[in-house]
Amino acid sequence: MSRTLSSARFFKKIEVVTNPFSNLAMIQPQSYLYVADNSGAKKLMCIRVLGTNQRQSGKIGDTIIAVVKEALPNMAIKRSDVVRAVIVRTCKGLRRENGMTLRFDDNAAVLINKEGNPRGTRVFGPVARELRDRNFTKIVSLAPEVV
Repeated sequence: MSRTLSSARFFKKIEVVTNPFSNLAMIQPQSYLYVADNSGAKKLMCIRVLGTNQRQSGKIGDTIIAVVKEALPNMAIKRSDVVRAVIVRTCKGLRRENGMTLRFDDNAAVLINKEGNPRGTRVFGPVARELRDRNFTKIVSLAPEVV
């Protein structure tokens, strides 16, 4: 069982959703992520975590370079395109300063352009508040819930 923070600021027990990408420690090269926007891509594979030299693992708010593994037909993003994305959810627990640990059920990212703006017009699912500290305010404003 895992715990999640509901919008009413109370803890609520939920069942752990078993998916093939949930056992990853953090996002590293060869990690698969779901896409949490409507850009047309469905699954990504990370090929590089930007801003790292020896630490090759990414956490929430890190920018990655990824290749599109699955995409919707007739969209601007095609399969095998190399894209930039920002990590918005990870299965690995994120420790906050107040002692709370934040965990999600999947690893997900939002596609961005060179300027850091999202390529899609909608963001699906909750995102972490730490994105606002990393200057991804557009993604935070598009998200339905900020945890």
